[in-house]
Amino acid sequence: MNEIKSDHDRDAEITHAWRTYLTTGRLPKGMHLAWFETPFLRRMARLLPRDPRCRICSYPFKGFGGHLVRIMLGLERSRLNPQMCNVCERFARKLPGGTELDTSLLFADVRGSTGLAERMRAQEFSRLINRFYRAATRALFQHGALVEKLIGDEVTAFFVPAFAGKMHARAAVAAGWRILRATGHQEEDGPWIPVGIGIHTGTAYIGTVGEQGEVEDIAVLGDNVNVAARLAGLAGAGELLISEETRLAAELDTSGMEPRRLSLKGKERPIDAWAITELSRL
Repeated sequence: MNEIKSDHDRDAEITHAWRTYLTTGRLPKGMHLAWFETPFLRRMARLLPRDPRCRICSYPFKGFGGHLVRIMLGLERSRLNPQMCNVCERFARKLPGGTELDTSLLFADVRGSTGLAERMRAQEFSRLINRFYRAATRALFQHGALVEKLIGDEVTAFFVPAFAGKMHARAAVAAGWRILRATGHQEEDGPWIPVGIGIHTGTAYIGTVGEQGEVEDIAVLGDNVNVAARLAGLAGAGELLISEETRLAAELDTSGMEPRRLSLKGKERPIDAWAITELSRL
């Protein structure tokens, strides 16, 4: 009985740690921090040369300072967002688990990728998709997103308060806008690759996946993830399709938006959404 209670308490502690970390960027009070993660040393890290550096803890990535922290502390750019260091991956390995959290989810899909692939040599198509990956992730990173995966013709990302701010829904919309601009949807000659984007805000499970002790990845799971994916699938080229939940959370008025009532695969009831194609709105 004590063992069961102990496991329950441990799970609760991990859940609390994940929620605190994803909302504040810090561990709960009383939980052990690595010596170099203390607030005092984070402030001192700003004195180390040189930029660019982690936007959360200020440890540098380049120059002598970057070499020093990489060798001594094992700190380097995060694979989720290279504007931050890999402390979040260490956190995930140390505390495998996760939490349910209000988050904004963005899916960016290439439209008509099958047809594009048919008309291009495989190597040429690969270069095009890699260019899309670079353009999309650069836009996402600038707005504090964490990129969950790059797969096929799709980029998926999520926005949490610790890194994108309390207005993470607005950050997601701004990032979506930047992706459309970066892929040329505002150009007279049209985009160099056609992209549709879906964004939804709601509760999702964010945590580790993989065998215990061998964490493979940080994943975002739940029905709201499916909603964001379905919205992206329905978005036309150059179109940003956001749910009503995202619009409300981002505090956007509806002027210039086209209302949509959509039936999504796997959903019993249609949902309210808004299509935005005017790139000047943000």
